[in-house]
Amino acid sequence: MVPRGLLNQDGEKRGNSAYCNHDQPSQRYNKVFMDYPPTPSIFTLLAGKRRTPLFLLLLFFLAAPLPLRAAGPLSLEQAVAEALKGNPSLAAIKARADALAAIPDQAGTLPDPKMSVKMLNLPVDGFSNTQEPMTQLQIGFSQSLPFPGKLRLRKEVAQAIADAAGFGVEELRLKLARDVKMVWWNLFFLDRALEIVDSNQTLLRQFVEVAESKYSVGQGLQQDVLLAQVELSKLLDQQIHLEGQRRNEVIRLNTLLDYPATAPVTLPAGIIEGFKPLLDETQLMARAEAIRPLLAMRERQVEAARLRLALAKKDYYPDFNLGAAYGLRNGTNPDGSSRDDFASIMFSMNLPIFTATKQDRAVDQRNSERLRQRYALEDERNQVAAAIGQAISDFRRSEEKVTLFKTGIIPQASQTVASMLAGYQVNKVDFLNVVRSQITLYNYQTLYWKAFSEANQALARLAAAVGEENIHEHE
Repeated sequence: MVPRGLLNQDGEKRGNSAYCNHDQPSQRYNKVFMDYPPTPSIFTLLAGKRRTPLFLLLLFFLAAPLPLRAAGPLSLEQAVAEALKGNPSLAAIKARADALAAIPDQAGTLPDPKMSVKMLNLPVDGFSNTQEPMTQLQIGFSQSLPFPGKLRLRKEVAQAIADAAGFGVEELRLKLARDVKMVWWNLFFLDRALEIVDSNQTLLRQFVEVAESKYSVGQGLQQDVLLAQVELSKLLDQQIHLEGQRRNEVIRLNTLLDYPATAPVTLPAGIIEGFKPLLDETQLMARAEAIRPLLAMRERQVEAARLRLALAKKDYYPDFNLGAAYGLRNGTNPDGSSRDDFASIMFSMNLPIFTATKQDRAVDQRNSERLRQRYALEDERNQVAAAIGQAISDFRRSEEKVTLFKTGIIPQASQTVASMLAGYQVNKVDFLNVVRSQITLYNYQTLYWKAFSEANQALARLAAAVGEENIHEHE
């Protein structure tokens, strides 16, 4: 039997199910603000005067607020899509990758040729260009030529770095999606916890009424009333704590979505509570080896280090410089003939003779950098394997807890509460046991949603560790 005060208008028991949908807790406060009239804006005051229709239409568009996002609950998929579209950190690293992608063509191109204009052998006594036979106006061109293979290696180094940056963008996308999912599921749990607190507050208020009624007719104790009031105050304290946590999580989510920090966030109340079976750990690690952007980025960094080493070895060979010049002479020879012009061809190269302190040391440096990148790659592989294993372990533990709470503990606790209420109604169970059984049920319902959210957070971490969302077995 359930006391009449604990039944709703349809005769059903109120406030004991963790699986029913409730309005968002923040909606309780909306009606408070609805009672205050809006403050008139300058546009409203101006519109009250005699204006042309075009002017009023312009005022309407200027005064209309621009929505931040579509109205309605923010689903998990929508939150991830919004973050990937507007997050400034992702946009910044994408711009960096685009900048690096423009470098390979530059690195693989010859240096710009040089042009020179010279006045040679000009006598300083009269500055005449016809006085001396060797005076000439010379125009020349020269081109630097790196040793064969150097330009190709420089371009390949730059390309490997650009590829690594591109994989870095994809890795950040995975981490951003993971962070959004983690915060979203935190918010989902807090909403469910607040719903449970709200329903239990209603139930405890009814407990207080029942205890007061029995006390007023001499069938109950005053301590029962005080006990119910204390437990109700504890729930109010828990509500304050949960609402503070929710505000913090809303700020975190809005930051990831590039929205104003205090923008309201509403999540869907109903959601599918089942879980699909996962691929085994070996299959997931094989997928990560093939598609995880972090590992691909490290592999390209190893390749860039190898190419830098090969380029350092090329510095044992000289670079060249070719040039040609044409000298224009004025004046006449002693026999009266015009002076002939001069043509010049130039060739030069550097001489790498300080190899012990320059090239040898550069090769040692690049070789050490290559080893460092190789070790970093191996470390990342180990970290990825550990992340996959930990995420699978956390998911399975939470999944087992969800099943235990849903099929065993919560139904048993609900039956206990119903039995306690029936016994209390005929004075066979004291009020303390009734309240304790209800608080126990409240704790189990909260723990159920906590385990459910943690299981989904583990799946989010697992998808990020593998590098894709396809982590479940095909049905």
